[in-house]
Amino acid sequence: MLRLGFPVIGVKDVERAAAFWSAALHLVPTEEWASDTWRTLAHADGSGRVLGLMRSDSPAEEHPRIHLDLLVDTPAEQEAEVVRLVELGAHVVDWDHYPPNPDFVVLADPDDNVFCVVDLSKAPSGS
Repeated sequence: MLRLGFPVIGVKDVERAAAFWSAALHLVPTEEWASDTWRTLAHADGSGRVLGLMRSDSPAEEHPRIHLDLLVDTPAEQEAEVVRLVELGAHVVDWDHYPPNPDFVVLADPDDNVFCVVDLSKAPSGS
């Protein structure tokens, strides 16, 4: 039976990416399949794998068709998380596709992979 796994992000520096994403999402790197070209990140409580990091020489896409959405519940939480992620090494992207009154902030990780911090209190779905 086919099952959906977890997202994999292409990165230039696997160890740097593991440090960033572990701190950003409160995950831990595992030794499972660990190498210079691969790292698996999991929940600290052992409840499962969450993210894969794979060495890649291709550049990050400016407008990727697939990206990560990181969710928060309030504008204050969104602001605090954006600040925290920037302190960890992310940077705010000068995004040219923002709609009026966006519910998201576009950031990029240290390898320039774009992701969003979405405030669910302002999300169009209202959920």
